[in-house]
Amino acid sequence: MSGAATLLASITNVGVGNTAWAAVTFAASALMWISVGLYLHTTRRGKFQVWSRVLDDLDLRGDEQILDLGCGRGAVLLMAAQRLTTGRAVGVDLWRKVDQSGNSVEVTERNAVAEGVADRVELYTGDMRELPFSDAEFDVVVSSLAIHNIPPDAGRLKAIDEAMRVLRPGGRLAIADIAGIRHYRRRLAEFGATDVRVRSLGWRMWWAPWAHTRLITAAEPAR
Repeated sequence: MSGAATLLASITNVGVGNTAWAAVTFAASALMWISVGLYLHTTRRGKFQVWSRVLDDLDLRGDEQILDLGCGRGAVLLMAAQRLTTGRAVGVDLWRKVDQSGNSVEVTERNAVAEGVADRVELYTGDMRELPFSDAEFDVVVSSLAIHNIPPDAGRLKAIDEAMRVLRPGGRLAIADIAGIRHYRRRLAEFGATDVRVRSLGWRMWWAPWAHTRLITAAEPAR
């Protein structure tokens, strides 16, 4: 190959390489912006839309006793309270800011007042692995993106045990999480829970390519 031909081939290869690199860079940038957009939607609107439907599916009468495990600032807790008339919505949390920014009982209390449901909301400081409630005290137990924060696996399974302990016969469970659902499902089966179902919550609760949210629902066996 002549010197001119060699130079032309080198230039062509560089051009192809640059084009490929530009395509990869563009794709990565597009994925990043799509991820950011979906994350912001999930945070600001998506999770509320999803949980509104989940709570609607429970077909609440209004007199239920509802427990929210790891309630945080009250996103799910307060939506549940809005569906109650004579019932009560109870939230329990350790109020750690490492789990959620601005996480404190005072913030959640203010949010309950702002939403007009303070009269039917109760807040407790407690560990999901050792709930400060009696057996069979609640009709419904919910949890959103909280149980996965408990270390290690045994601790998370203990939280599932506690959730079932405080459910009344025929009571219902709804847990949304980004990890551990397979283990929760196995534990619920061991516990004898009925109507155990798992489904993806789709793009409205999509936090990242590796952190999509799934919902597991079940019922405490009627006795």
